[in-house]
Amino acid sequence: MTGVLPSQTIETMLSSGQIKTDQPPLPGQVQPASLDLRLGTVAYRVRASFLAGGDRTVADRLQEFEMHQIDLTDGAVLEKGCVYVVPLMESLDLPGDIQAVANAKSSTGRLDLLTRTITDGGTEFDRVQPGYSGPLYAEICPRSFSVLVRPGMRLNQIRFRQGQSALTDQDLRVLHDRSPLVDGEAVIDDGLGFSVDLRPASGDLVGYRAKPHTGVIDLDNIGHYDPAEYWEEVRSSDGKIILDPGAFYILVSREAVHIPPAYAAEMAPYLAMVGEFRVHYAGFFDPGFGHDAAGGAGSRGVLEVRCHEAPFVLEHGQVVGRLVYERMADVPEQLYGSGIASNYQGQGLKLSKHFKAV
Repeated sequence: MTGVLPSQTIETMLSSGQIKTDQPPLPGQVQPASLDLRLGTVAYRVRASFLAGGDRTVADRLQEFEMHQIDLTDGAVLEKGCVYVVPLMESLDLPGDIQAVANAKSSTGRLDLLTRTITDGGTEFDRVQPGYSGPLYAEICPRSFSVLVRPGMRLNQIRFRQGQSALTDQDLRVLHDRSPLVDGEAVIDDGLGFSVDLRPASGDLVGYRAKPHTGVIDLDNIGHYDPAEYWEEVRSSDGKIILDPGAFYILVSREAVHIPPAYAAEMAPYLAMVGEFRVHYAGFFDPGFGHDAAGGAGSRGVLEVRCHEAPFVLEHGQVVGRLVYERMADVPEQLYGSGIASNYQGQGLKLSKHFKAV
């Protein structure tokens, strides 16, 4: 068996102890090609982001960098601009032929809530080596909004893989010919390219920019907050906008994206060659995203964009990122959006689920 492990295999890993949990798994925690990870009961405010490295444990490094502990039991605010490390309820005891990669969930990325997974002995964020046995931690850095969190909240997710299953460009072309991956022409070069939509079919609203001084967001409040209190509308009449250094934007892809049921995809990390900005926070696309039979016709990719050192002109149709497709080891028993209350199936330009519909 080679490829990304589907939901039914993840369920088996939970029952066999390859994935261990402090609390029984929750309904909906197992996604079509990933497992949501849950916050534990304490957060450590640390001086700086870090990796364990070499033979060190995260607990060892916390002794160096910890400033104070925060009890999350009754809820606590993680403040904008600060860095926290939270032990997760899940830990791993992986076989030697299974590795894992983690990423922020879509709603987490859309709040500019930088969340990365770290492990004992880890030398990279969000990467879990084959055969890893030990705890998992979330490093959390709220960038735009302070947030209220509680134990059990799910900010990041983990995907398991056996062997190498990424599609080559030739594989992608064949798949696109058989089952179109985007509407229109596919730009395939080291993955499937996607571009930004700055000429919407109607109106001139092209995105949102986070306001610098806002209230706290309670992550349990769904459809609760007025977008106008947290976001400025970004409008364009000429198909271009100027990104301001340090600002965070929500934009949308020009292409409708399709992930067939036997595949999963990941948004590739930011590449300096495309400009002075990053288009990558929540990078997993589950099997069935944008799939007609799962109610996903026309699903766009929402882009979480942060500009870096210099103002940058972004123009309609500019390629801003790419999707790397992988084969599933088996088709998941449940697809994204198909009866599992997926929040972003069929989406266009859309803020996180915490905000009222615009």
